Amino acid sequence: MSDLNSHLEDYLRLRRGLGFKLKFPGQVLPQFVAYLHAAGASTITAQSAIAWAGLAVGVAPISLAHRLGAVRGFARYMSTLDPATEVPPCGVWPSTARRPTPYLWTDADIEALLAATWAMVSPLRAATHETLFGLLATTGMRVNEALALARDDIDLTAGVITIGDAKFGRSRLVPLHPTTTAALRSYAARRDALCPKPKPASFFVSSTGTSLSYSGVRETFVELTTTIGLRTATVQPRIHGLRHSFAVRCLIGWHRSGTRIDGLMVVLSNYLGHVNPAGTYWYLSASPELMDLAAARLDAKARL
Repeated sequence: MSDLNSHLEDYLRLRRGLGFKLKFPGQVLPQFVAYLHAAGASTITAQSAIAWAGLAVGVAPISLAHRLGAVRGFARYMSTLDPATEVPPCGVWPSTARRPTPYLWTDADIEALLAATWAMVSPLRAATHETLFGLLATTGMRVNEALALARDDIDLTAGVITIGDAKFGRSRLVPLHPTTTAALRSYAARRDALCPKPKPASFFVSSTGTSLSYSGVRETFVELTTTIGLRTATVQPRIHGLRHSFAVRCLIGWHRSGTRIDGLMVVLSNYLGHVNPAGTYWYLSASPELMDLAAARLDAKARL
């Protein structure tokens, strides 16, 4: 094994031991090291890093930036071991993507989405998707977090969900509204009656008793939003929009009650599983109702 390969294994082991998953770097960095070996190089240089990152064909600039970013992390580590190592610069390719404008769901939209599941032929499939989409709308959970839930992750007595090993390696507790807990309890009873011997220990199961796949859920979501008339040539709702909508509804509720929002942003950030409130602000969109409420509070404050 070459020194670079050995150092790469040490680097990945060290970072993962600190809680970083490094899924993408773990895939591409061995390719970069192989590229250096093929070129007869034993040290990372900025030129070699940029040349390798740019080898990817037919991808967006942000993908090239992510490839180079993976090398930057490894190069910073190697610079402590080999003074000849060069850390490639950032900014060679743009590292940010344009934020798609989310569709903000109204209560009526959510009710229509859930009602549309009732037309599904399979009673279990209907119950599963109605409860899944309802959970996403009422908690703002990431869809992959919900799909990964095991039965033991949901305490239907205390009304709390435990999400383990989520994004950024973070775990958290998600307290539920009593009506959400009741809906989950009702689904669990119906699920067990319709599928008494499921294959996995997943909380949400398919009509055949298997775990749900994201691609299958997304396909169902597209079908349902088309059926209820939300999906058009210009409006393309995404499942993730339910998470955006939850965050915006929280702010609307706080404005209505006159609550001081600045102190609660940390609470919302933790509830959604963000590293810090800056990640939560990404989810906030200027809906007319939110802007009207915010403007009214500012106007009232200015009159004091």
